[in-house]
Amino acid sequence: MLAAGTESLLRQAREVGAVELGRFCARISALLQAEDWGPDTLDALRRLFLIVAATKYSRRLEPTCVALLQAALCSPRCPERLQLLCAAVLREMAPSDSLSLSCDHAQSSRQLGLVASVLLAQGDPQQVRTVGQCVIKVLESRQSEGPSLTHLLPVVSKVASLAPDALPEDQGAQQAAGGLAPLRQCPAGGGPCLRGLLLHTQSPADFFTVLSTGQRFTEDQRLNVQAFSMLRAWLLQGGPTRRGATDADDRSELEGSTVSVLSAASTASHLLPPAEWLREKALEYCQRLLEQSGRRALRKADSDLQKACLVEAVLVLDVLCRQDPSFLYRALPSLRALRTRLCGDPACARVLLPVAQFFLHHGEAAAVDADAVCQHLFTRIPSEHFHSPVLAFEFVQFCRDHLLLSGSNLDLLRTSFPNLFKFLAWSSPALTSEFVALLPALVDAGTAVEMLHLLLDLPSLTAALELQLRLLQAASERPLWDASVKAPGCLEALRDPQAQGLFQHLLRAKASGTVERLTPLHQLLQPLASCARVLQCAQAVPTLLRAFFAAVTQFADGALASQLALLLLERSDSLFQVEGYEADVHRVLSSEFPGLCRLHPPLVVERAKELLEFVGSLGGPRSTGHMLTSVVWAIGEYLSVSWDRRCTVEQINRFFEALEALLFEVTQSRPSATLPRCPPQVITVLMTTLTKLASRSQDLIPRVSLLLSKMRTLAQSPAVGPVHGEDDLGAVRTRATELLNLLKMPSVAQFVLTPSMEVSQPRYHRDCNTALPLALDMVSRLLEREAGLLPG
Repeated sequence: MLAAGTESLLRQAREVGAVELGRFCARISALLQAEDWGPDTLDALRRLFLIVAATKYSRRLEPTCVALLQAALCSPRCPERLQLLCAAVLREMAPSDSLSLSCDHAQSSRQLGLVASVLLAQGDPQQVRTVGQCVIKVLESRQSEGPSLTHLLPVVSKVASLAPDALPEDQGAQQAAGGLAPLRQCPAGGGPCLRGLLLHTQSPADFFTVLSTGQRFTEDQRLNVQAFSMLRAWLLQGGPTRRGATDADDRSELEGSTVSVLSAASTASHLLPPAEWLREKALEYCQRLLEQSGRRALRKADSDLQKACLVEAVLVLDVLCRQDPSFLYRALPSLRALRTRLCGDPACARVLLPVAQFFLHHGEAAAVDADAVCQHLFTRIPSEHFHSPVLAFEFVQFCRDHLLLSGSNLDLLRTSFPNLFKFLAWSSPALTSEFVALLPALVDAGTAVEMLHLLLDLPSLTAALELQLRLLQAASERPLWDASVKAPGCLEALRDPQAQGLFQHLLRAKASGTVERLTPLHQLLQPLASCARVLQCAQAVPTLLRAFFAAVTQFADGALASQLALLLLERSDSLFQVEGYEADVHRVLSSEFPGLCRLHPPLVVERAKELLEFVGSLGGPRSTGHMLTSVVWAIGEYLSVSWDRRCTVEQINRFFEALEALLFEVTQSRPSATLPRCPPQVITVLMTTLTKLASRSQDLIPRVSLLLSKMRTLAQSPAVGPVHGEDDLGAVRTRATELLNLLKMPSVAQFVLTPSMEVSQPRYHRDCNTALPLALDMVSRLLEREAGLLPG
């Protein structure tokens, strides 16, 4: 969430009109034309960049201003900071027809990098090829020796990603080999020198890597890090290795044997094509990194660098082994040792993800049990590292990109959803969209009920995780929880054995197949309901619920639909009390309840007892009315023998009496703090449902007619005016009149209010000759003629 000051600046930038922007461009043009490179120009360009970047649509700048921005970008006298801003503004305008830039205008490799970034942003394939050829020419001419290579390597990488055919394979590999990583050692005291990528040495342990650091980062070392971070992209651009058919046959015979390993290890690098030479040296480099990472880091910064390099090195090895399976047997011993070391080091949890990915891809060929690695991941990492936002995002991405696409370990993924939801509960704003995509794979018939309970309890899970951190890290100098909220009572209350059991159930790692009512725990966690993290989680739950029901309705049978409908009734009044949470959840549940009934109409008869208890309790009217309206509508729609032969007149009469009493209660009771004003939708739906039930048990028609007459009279009474608005009363009067007119012709009322399944089809409502509005219009005309309002 952005700070209030940032939001204000963005809003002001978006509100700048075309006229005001034109005047501002004129001011900038004057500054640039005078070659005023001072702080006024710097501040003006910053403001211009904010204006053009704050909106989703392209801003139109004055042609003179655009031309001067390009001139400043290519001027040898313009300071670097101003040129960076000029390039940023021009990129935001892409695509633009007013550009006249060319790579030939650049005076240095730094300027060339900026100009190329603007040209590549235009998205023109021919322009991409032209930029690529220009940069390659500069690299081949050796004009980019030293730190200037930093500005050109990203351009080459971007060209290769935008247009893979823009660089010939050999040329692309040579440029990768000319600039990307590990660098050989220079003479004593000389530091690493930029003599080329992956230079072959007689003893690989002597070359420098990204982990060969001193007291500070030099420009060479920064380039080394940058180059290594681009290595995987270069390898992916190269694609799988290309070998002749004979070589492929020979390799298949020798693969896995000692001869194969020795043959691969002793390949003369100077005989290899550039792409294969790059792979060979990348393998040596990554193995060297795995060896260096085993050494103990003295500083936290060095430890973080080790972990980041390990992640990238394992990902590179994965790419290499997928491109050339013969590399697998050379990389496998190092990866096995790394897995054993990482499983015992909680601080290296993030590195386990690429290791697990590697064994998922190659475990079968390497005879390694990848399930054991995944089991360790899903059991320990979410429970111990749920508060790490980076790890949370990468873990969910791992689940989406590898487990779902490959279809492996789906059972483990589904049974581990309580642990995965800890990431979601703690970082809900960042992970909501990821879990919306993940939910269809997580939910099945066996976990749907338990998962719905946990989704409804997600804000209380967030509060429980806050409390868990307070218990485990009470002496932390930098608390990860919301320190502004004090909850000493919660810590004391958790000593109660019953509370401990509920707490452990909420924090369980795997699906248990059981459901616990957490109302006592909700009361204990109530002091934490105002935490910002809990409030954010509560705001995400409605979106997650919609995704859940969209997935469930694709496979749910009648039994599961009935279970879920009962769960909605039970949980509608047992939610964690967070500001606005109950109303938001009720809106979603009320929209999903009819869908469950449509999926399995007999559930109204099957759950008759629970539905009667729901409408007979005071909890329904006390709510916002959404759930009550939905339930009453479903009763009127599906409590019919046409949907379920088990429906009896006695059942219809029982529901009629319960709904009649409810209608009397909501219309006669005065609003109060505990019983708010009943929405008019509840009243009109109650009247309609009572009329539907009377049309199916015609002995009730006189009774409901009298009730509707009273409701019409009540809606006209001035005493109820202050309680309900005129529009609301008008809706009640209109509905009561319509229903009374229908009941004057019982057979027509039954046709309209209880149509057959054939009549319920959409075709019947779209056909202009048999549509339901036509039937209603005919009834109205007959009633009017009967009243003498029309000539006979």
